[in-house]
Amino acid sequence: MSRPAPLNGIRHIALQVQDLEACERFYVDFLGMRILRRAHADLVYLTLGNDNFSLSRAKEPTGGDPQRLDHFGFVVDQREDVDAWHDYLAAAGVHITRGPHDHADGGRSFYCLDPDGNSVQPLFHPSVSGQRLV
Repeated sequence: MSRPAPLNGIRHIALQVQDLEACERFYVDFLGMRILRRAHADLVYLTLGNDNFSLSRAKEPTGGDPQRLDHFGFVVDQREDVDAWHDYLAAAGVHITRGPHDHADGGRSFYCLDPDGNSVQPLFHPSVSGQRLV
């Protein structure tokens, strides 16, 4: 099976945080991000215009562990690219943790694991897909 259309950058990062409200204020008030969408009380999406940064309330205390990365997303240009990447990676034996699904905001994605267990999300998202950076 041949590789699908090229990925278009890592412009989606998702962090789990202990104090969602304080972190949202930090990224918005100090770093100048704007709210893209508030999915629910425990999840907010922020942007600088060409990215998608999600903050979610951690379900369990993270204690002294500084690593709070939930997953990172590789943006694709077209909605159908999500399914092409899913089929390609599944055929290659990559561990798929959640199959292709639609998002309420018009996005589409799936999740898989890299060899070290990091969660990777190939993602079509209307706010950032199709903005090919050179």
